[in-house]
Amino acid sequence: MKLWSRTAPAAAAEPPGNGRAPGIPPELLQRVKLIELKARRLVDDLFLGEYHAIFRGSGIEFDELRPYVPGDDIRSIDWKALARTGEPFVRHYREDRDLTVIFAVDVSASQRAGALPSTKGDLAAEICAVLALAAIRNKDRVGLLLFAGQPELYIRPAGGVGNVFRVVREMLWSQPRTPGTDIAAALQYLADVQKRKATVFLVSDFLSTGYAAALRSAARRHDLIGIRVREPVDEALPDAGLILLSDSETGALTDVDSSSAAVREAYAAHVRRLDAERRLLFGQAGIDEIDVTVGADYVPALLRFFRKRAVAVAG
Repeated sequence: MKLWSRTAPAAAAEPPGNGRAPGIPPELLQRVKLIELKARRLVDDLFLGEYHAIFRGSGIEFDELRPYVPGDDIRSIDWKALARTGEPFVRHYREDRDLTVIFAVDVSASQRAGALPSTKGDLAAEICAVLALAAIRNKDRVGLLLFAGQPELYIRPAGGVGNVFRVVREMLWSQPRTPGTDIAAALQYLADVQKRKATVFLVSDFLSTGYAAALRSAARRHDLIGIRVREPVDEALPDAGLILLSDSETGALTDVDSSSAAVREAYAAHVRRLDAERRLLFGQAGIDEIDVTVGADYVPALLRFFRKRAVAVAG
């Protein structure tokens, strides 16, 4: 159960919307623009070179045969050309970027609920904007899968900065039509529509279960990276006396005495169990994870991820 809390009295979370409004609200466009501007600054200042270094595309392809010059790696000499011409030539290859990046993003009701002004959905959109812009700047293609209880929206991978704008807009505008969170259903859908290997960023608070088999299968096909987006109340219930907890995805209400240390510990222990199971699963499947929290700077977490990847690539 995904819970959020406010001091009593509190109302049940609103049920998922039945569809999108006919027009895009101006305030949404402004939010998208602000996120895109921040993403541009971060990519230009910090992440562009890091991204290129660790995401190398699907392989390399032959570019040209050129004369050997001192300093060239002798392992690149084309011995057949040497035998044929009597002159040493080296084979030069170029990287085949042709990389597809897909953001599979949890947009269930719990991503819009919480105790802070900014939500997990807002933070997810900002991080995806940074990564998507870095991908586009490297001439990679970017796609999007939004999911809740079922897949909600799929945008086929495409290039261009305009596609970054669309990814952010759809994430912020999403009104899930299905209750709950089903990560397994999202990964199965992705397996059906994305046959070629892709880099997949799976974005969720991961406060759900039942996705282990689908995750292992996806990790065998794709370069799968988890982005765990949380807010503090997800992990620690505040001492606020008698409060009304609302399950943001079902609307179920529960009275809880948060002044009880035993209650707060049971709440935290449940989340710790979910986290321990996920970390074990990710480790077994070779999945990297980026942990970010609403209200905290996410740049250090992204930098740690890039640097860890860079070490792995160099090794």
